[in-house]
Amino acid sequence: MINWPAIEEADYAVPDGHDLEAVVRALSRALADPDPEVRDGAPYGVLSTWIERGVIAAPRRHALGDEMAARFGDPEIQARTFAPLVLDMLVTKGDFDPAWVDAFASWYPAETDLRGYDEELGWLHAVAHGADLLGTFGLRPEVAPARMLAVAAERLLAPTPCVWEQLEDDRLATAIARTLTRQDLTEEQATSWLEPIAAELRTRGRGPTPARVSNCLRTLRMLYVLTERGLRPARGAAPVPLAHRAVFKERLGSVLDLMYAR
Repeated sequence: MINWPAIEEADYAVPDGHDLEAVVRALSRALADPDPEVRDGAPYGVLSTWIERGVIAAPRRHALGDEMAARFGDPEIQARTFAPLVLDMLVTKGDFDPAWVDAFASWYPAETDLRGYDEELGWLHAVAHGADLLGTFGLRPEVAPARMLAVAAERLLAPTPCVWEQLEDDRLATAIARTLTRQDLTEEQATSWLEPIAAELRTRGRGPTPARVSNCLRTLRMLYVLTERGLRPARGAAPVPLAHRAVFKERLGSVLDLMYAR
């Protein structure tokens, strides 16, 4: 039995008498555990620190990324929703595989369990965790930014009975804004992903607002704020402007106006 808190207390040193490969396998299992004290506790910090510090060698990190990509098809929700967190750690470190992008793009818009928090399972946060990875992929030069914007639009328009209540809309807006800072985006690419959303709002009836429309509008409102103010990559950092800011802001505003058109 591995004492994860003891590893934290020892400044994340690999414990004596343990094979690193075996410990990494245990960490991978822990990040899918239904017990939130295990999944979201010390093992999470250990894995994050070891990836950041390079304790886990690049080939093993790549294998771990493959495990997480496969986990998007896991039958258990907490396994699926913690996979993007680990992939985010790896891609931030510099590891990358286009197959990870494909797996993510297939899972994210299709995930139907959008609970932010569950009393037994703890944090699930599919939308927020997926958004963080979307934003990280969106900044990678190997990933077409227009593809991540299209994935975001699919996520926003996917039918759901769930109204997001744990700031998932802010997290997704931030991820979209990160992607929109890519200076290689054309004006058309920066704005065209909004067209399916505009079409949805044009056909909205007078009845109760569907959950997906509510989620979408709150995400776009936050995105409008980020477009106006710029995206701050870290607390206290100077804001980074979005590409084609003026044109995008005008188009985004016109989409939001559709909510109130009669």
